[in-house]
Amino acid sequence: MRKAVETLEEDIAFGYMHPRERLVEDELLERFGLKRHVVRQVLAELEQMGLVERKKNVGALVKSYTVKEVVDLYIVRDILETNCARQITLPVPPEKLAALEDIQRQHDAAVIASNLHVAFRMNLAFHKALFALSDNSALTELIELAAQRTHVIRSLTIVVPQILEQARQDHHQMIDALRTGNQDRLVELCRSHLLPSRDAYIEQHRRLAYSDERAGLKPQPG
Repeated sequence: MRKAVETLEEDIAFGYMHPRERLVEDELLERFGLKRHVVRQVLAELEQMGLVERKKNVGALVKSYTVKEVVDLYIVRDILETNCARQITLPVPPEKLAALEDIQRQHDAAVIASNLHVAFRMNLAFHKALFALSDNSALTELIELAAQRTHVIRSLTIVVPQILEQARQDHHQMIDALRTGNQDRLVELCRSHLLPSRDAYIEQHRRLAYSDERAGLKPQPG
């Protein structure tokens, strides 16, 4: 079951599955070799993660966000992550900084090798370790939940080499800010790090709305 959840999570995060695309139980049964009740548990977990939504008479769909929902979600992420960065006591103990650097070395290698699977997981690991430096488990749990919900949104940028490289450089600058004790710089980096995925999703949403309008289709709300 865990493998199925992680695989579908990555399918959504990498844009292999698109917003409003159906997740058909029979197809998942065949793909993962699971019993129907287990497939339904997988879908329920993905729904809890904010990656899937269920609609009556339709079934499970990849979550789709309106522009307002995206803006609101990223406001929440900004509040959570910048406040968490402010709570990190500087200087960071050398062993914790070394652990963060080790994770980033793995992220570096994955980005350079274009290994999306490892880059995705190491990116999550980096941010989990970074925010854990605040020693506020309640806050870091909320950050992780909010970040999971943006997998669909980030799917537009996670496969773009230039944006992957920028994220990698951002991580190194965050480490430098921790090393030099520059908390204001760390906070600003945490804020700006969120923007590319948000802006790309909003821009695509508006382009699609414009195309639908030109084609005489009813626009989606938001």
